[in-house]
Amino acid sequence: MALACETAGAAKAGRDALTLIVLGVLAGAFIAFGANFMTVVLTGASDLPWGVARLLAGLVFSLGLILVIVGGAELFTGDSLMIVACASHRITFGSLLRAWSLVYVGNIAGAVGTAALVFLAAQHGFGGGAVGKTALAVASAKVALPTIQLFFLAVLCNVLVCLAVWMSFGARSATDKIFVIIPPTAAFVAAGFEHSIANLYFLPYGLAIKAWAGSEFWAAIGQLPSAYPELTASGALHNIVVATLGNLVGGSLMVGAVYWFVYLRRRS
Repeated sequence: MALACETAGAAKAGRDALTLIVLGVLAGAFIAFGANFMTVVLTGASDLPWGVARLLAGLVFSLGLILVIVGGAELFTGDSLMIVACASHRITFGSLLRAWSLVYVGNIAGAVGTAALVFLAAQHGFGGGAVGKTALAVASAKVALPTIQLFFLAVLCNVLVCLAVWMSFGARSATDKIFVIIPPTAAFVAAGFEHSIANLYFLPYGLAIKAWAGSEFWAAIGQLPSAYPELTASGALHNIVVATLGNLVGGSLMVGAVYWFVYLRRRS
């Protein structure tokens, strides 16, 4: 798995810019689909025990990472493992940063673009506005997180995400990949950890509902936009920046660098 990860990282770094961006767009959209699925499933789940509701949310959110790994796409958080190829001198640090940057730009476009499409589809009005109310609650909770807590929630998140990706290198079929992806992904969502690319869907979608949902939506849920004062563009940007840094530390240093040290550092 270590050698497969190293080889995959070298291959990713060798791709042309347009390919990396397009594959990044796909991954951003795939994660957004998982996030959307999670929002729908959490709607009306308040009667369930909190842990059970979170488990269900995690199980359905895993759709996103399954699509990325099995369907083939480039996700910034999973690509933190490219540090293995860099540490083995298969790629330069510059090519690593280039790949991360291009993939991240694509992820932004895919996740935010999907949020826009979902809003234009007026899904927030489904269930008498209940889906939109859930989306607003999810986004508001994320922007309210203190910086230090958010950072470490993001570190823990990408430890689990990268462990899922790492185990997929040992899979021999699509079924194998699905089975190793679901538990770590469900675990990080159930635990409330923070995934920067997922938040690039959750937060723009919540902001769009707050800014542009019609009066009939607000009447249906019995609230006003002023009920979500924390949900602002600056709050969303703060969340994304801090979560991205935490994800990078968790994936590259706490998974990729550790496995490189254990398995590959002594190779001639």
